[in-house]
Amino acid sequence: MTSIDIERLETHRARTFHFSPKPISSPSQALKFVNARGFVYFWPINGIDLPSLWAAVAGDRPVPNEHDDPGHVTWGWKDNALPKRIWYYAKILRRKATMVSLEVAPYFYALSENYGSPEEDYLIEYEDGRLTQAAKNIYEALLKEGALDSISLRKASRLTSAKESEWNRALEDLQKDFKILPVGIAEAGAWKYAFIYQIVARYYPELPEKARVIGESQARQKLLGLYFDSVGAAQARDANKLFGWGGDLCSRAIAKLVESGKLKLAEHPKQKGEWLALAELCRT
Repeated sequence: MTSIDIERLETHRARTFHFSPKPISSPSQALKFVNARGFVYFWPINGIDLPSLWAAVAGDRPVPNEHDDPGHVTWGWKDNALPKRIWYYAKILRRKATMVSLEVAPYFYALSENYGSPEEDYLIEYEDGRLTQAAKNIYEALLKEGALDSISLRKASRLTSAKESEWNRALEDLQKDFKILPVGIAEAGAWKYAFIYQIVARYYPELPEKARVIGESQARQKLLGLYFDSVGAAQARDANKLFGWGGDLCSRAIAKLVESGKLKLAEHPKQKGEWLALAELCRT
């Protein structure tokens, strides 16, 4: 079995994670970064290897609690970009804040449980027990009222007395499945800061049509390929942990990428187990 060239891998990641030659320093550079990678996290997530906007600005270090840390400039960039439709932002991968290029968003949407009728698809999921009552209430409130800030949305969906965990889980469920997304910031609530939410198919009406022509196998191969373009090398379990497709579906997508020559089965010189790596990062 071939071996991963660690020096090449580290150089590759320094570039794709934007740790070198110099950090991102403007919103326009942030957009180029997201478009180049296809999808990134907003914050670095413990236990997940994936580029993040925060680390691309602040460097490879833990996120500090201090509000005046220079890296937190990304917060304003993200908030200001919400109404501009320059990328797709929501809690997607592992229910964490994810930024997706508009070119790649249809591939994610193609794997969602949205089949072309935003006014009806959610009812099928609810009847099948795959959508909670809280999520149904939130979605129906947005269908009826249009975009709402989270304070108004909670009232409109009759969830003011619901537990915070139930409310947040419902919001995450709907974002993860590309049903709703934050589209702006409102000066509402005690902190004068609240996300404004909208139905995805209303905010990006072209997205369902673009996704319609993409098959699920094609979508998984595309997203998995972008993942390896970013991280360079990983184990199959790492990819499945990120996307949550299930071992069988993830293995099929990996097999296709190995068959195409993009990935190679490889040994990691410093870690145990079977790895997969971009062909150009392997020793010949």
